[in-house]
Amino acid sequence: MPDPEGDDVISYLPSRPIPPIDSPDLPAVDIDIPNIDEDEDDELPPAYTPHRTGPASFEDDTDPSSTVHCTSPVAGKPLVQYALMLDAGSTGSRIHVYKLHNCASSPALEWEVFRQTRPGLSSYSGRPAEAAESLDELMDEALRVVPEQLRGCTPVAVKATAGLRLLGQAESAEILQAVEQRLRTRYPFQVVEDGVVIMEGKDEGVYAWITANYLLGTIGSSALPSHSTYAVLDLGGASTQIVFEPSFSTPDSALEEGDHKYTLHFSGRTHTLYQHSYLGYGLMQARRHVHNLVGFMWDFGKDGGRGLAELEEVGNPCLSKGTRRIVELEVDERTNVTMLGADVGSFEGCNRIVELVMAKDAICHVKPCAFNGVYQPSILDTFPKGGILVLSYFYDRITPLLPPLASEHTPRTLPIAAIADLATRVCAGPASWAENFAHLGEEVLDELAGRPEWCLDLTFQHALLRLGYEFGPKREIRTEKKVDDVELGWALGATIAMLDGDLECSI
Repeated sequence: MPDPEGDDVISYLPSRPIPPIDSPDLPAVDIDIPNIDEDEDDELPPAYTPHRTGPASFEDDTDPSSTVHCTSPVAGKPLVQYALMLDAGSTGSRIHVYKLHNCASSPALEWEVFRQTRPGLSSYSGRPAEAAESLDELMDEALRVVPEQLRGCTPVAVKATAGLRLLGQAESAEILQAVEQRLRTRYPFQVVEDGVVIMEGKDEGVYAWITANYLLGTIGSSALPSHSTYAVLDLGGASTQIVFEPSFSTPDSALEEGDHKYTLHFSGRTHTLYQHSYLGYGLMQARRHVHNLVGFMWDFGKDGGRGLAELEEVGNPCLSKGTRRIVELEVDERTNVTMLGADVGSFEGCNRIVELVMAKDAICHVKPCAFNGVYQPSILDTFPKGGILVLSYFYDRITPLLPPLASEHTPRTLPIAAIADLATRVCAGPASWAENFAHLGEEVLDELAGRPEWCLDLTFQHALLRLGYEFGPKREIRTEKKVDDVELGWALGATIAMLDGDLECSI
């Protein structure tokens, strides 16, 4: 996913020395990371990826109204089921057209058609009718794909993200009402009850968990008992989410009640999930917090703080050595300063700053806590060996620095400690890039030069996993954008949840 802000303010430093970040001194950080290194003999779950058979796309499907997987469905279900999910994001709207079959107890995905359009619904402030009409291009694609005789039994839902909420309750409600009205009157599909809504953050994380575990074969009728479910960690720009299925070894221990608890009934099984969305701990917000903290300490070290001058040069260990970036700070007032990696950029120095931002020592009202005072069951005790899937900015920052996979079906895995190693090499600057990443191509080197904060990004991701969530350094993570050519994210999970409800057909 692309950065919400540009990274194009970059040049190499002049030869004159820049004062080190040690002036002023950084405060010592006394934070104990629990000793949660796994035993090397512990067997980690296999990186399992099921492969779908049959037609892989709409273009390959010679009979979109039938299926090659069986001739009769489970009782009470149609043989073939289509479903439409519209993602109304802040920058654009997208439609996912899914074809599934009901040959087993839970619907099985055959293929997906995806299309998007810009701008998003929130761009039509005060023009609800135009907002609704902007989705016609997407719905016309659904008409092209879904066979005519199956449209009356095809559910459709629209889930808007937080961008629409920024317009205010009244205005966003008008747009959603106009969208629902147009879908009901213009198209033959079935708008589900409460199907045109602004999605809550907790639902987004849980739906992403359903998508990932469904595609990886750990939930649903094809799930094998030997495969535990994956934890899913999604890192966006403004917030980060964690969802996993904890297990408790004693009858008197259980997941505390609260908004973090989510009970999912799917394919004859009940999954009790822990979920939390940390607003303010997305990657772009983490950058902002780190820069402001560095600016504050730099200013405070000069006569106790006199304010930062416009474009004043500030040493920042979270920028790669030999790079610079103009950054807007919010210390006393908004000021543009020139952040310099100079000779101070390093993983170790940046990690000291990031540890302060993580607020590991915040008051914990319900124990145990992860960070920022938020309750979370102990990973070591309740999720010691399950797989971990990291998405979005994790994928965007880690995968360009890894060697190509042996095949498209090879899972992309690495130990968490490898992120610290990547961060060390990235933070060390251009000479290190040439030594460690030149074999990946000029495009990677150019991208590193264009993103001085890649050092910060990787350091924050490592701290989030190790210090924040308390995963051990040897713990394997998996990062993907797609599984079996289906995009990971909340849309498929929301669709599966929608199909699990009572659907009405209009014939």
